[in-house]
Amino acid sequence: MKKLVFASAVCIVLFTSMIAVNKTNADYSNVTKKEVTNGEISNSVAVNYWIDSLYNSMNLNATGLSRSVFFTACKGYEYLLSQNKLLKQGLLTICDYSQSSSKKRLIVLDLNQGKILFNTYVAHGHNSGNDFATTFSNSDDSHKTSLGFMVTAETYNGDNGYSMRLDGMESGFNNNVRARAIVMHGSNYVNSDRAASGVMMGRSFGCPAVPAAEVKNIIDCIKGGSCFFSYYPDKNYTKASKIINADFNWPVMQSLQIASVKIPDSLKNLSLTGMQVN
Repeated sequence: MKKLVFASAVCIVLFTSMIAVNKTNADYSNVTKKEVTNGEISNSVAVNYWIDSLYNSMNLNATGLSRSVFFTACKGYEYLLSQNKLLKQGLLTICDYSQSSSKKRLIVLDLNQGKILFNTYVAHGHNSGNDFATTFSNSDDSHKTSLGFMVTAETYNGDNGYSMRLDGMESGFNNNVRARAIVMHGSNYVNSDRAASGVMMGRSFGCPAVPAAEVKNIIDCIKGGSCFFSYYPDKNYTKASKIINADFNWPVMQSLQIASVKIPDSLKNLSLTGMQVN
């Protein structure tokens, strides 16, 4: 019953965003009429409408997270879901290292409920850069942040207090994070006072350290098998990532059957010439 109610709610949100498509941030200028067959929308169009409905309803633009990064994060989440890698579904954590360390660049999302659960500061490795992280590594003793999709694992109490291990899902980019002891932990060098004073917070050994006052709540929420994405517009990663470049059927399309839902009458005359789809 809960799945049915949720599916109905998402479909309502979806079609609301479709009717108001000209009021959103989306650019659908390259979709051709080939993607609409017998009044039905294709998976690619449906995916983008789903992404836009979530992005706009959660007002993610206000957090500094771009729509394109959110799309990439959702694609990785859906890919890991399709591969049965996620024990805890519906949660997506994004560390957006394209933003300054003085910004709240870590965001935890509940995709099922369409809610922002946490939005706070996060450190990068001290050898990854100063205020901005610019270089990344998968190597031991690099003291750099690793890029890509990971899955949250078990917790423990160590030198940095309550911490959570991560398992990397991308060979060559983050498959060594567990061996490197790259974990989420709390730290006093990550806080709003340092951010306000303009002091960089990239002082970890590569760990996504968060404010000490928030670490327990965040870890307890995302531990045990949820999706964790460390992002930066690195050309090598973007080109080589098998997850980013994967071709697969998004589970959300299958579970909600959005692609088979008829386009409402209000959209039948919508000009679809040139709508752009990721």
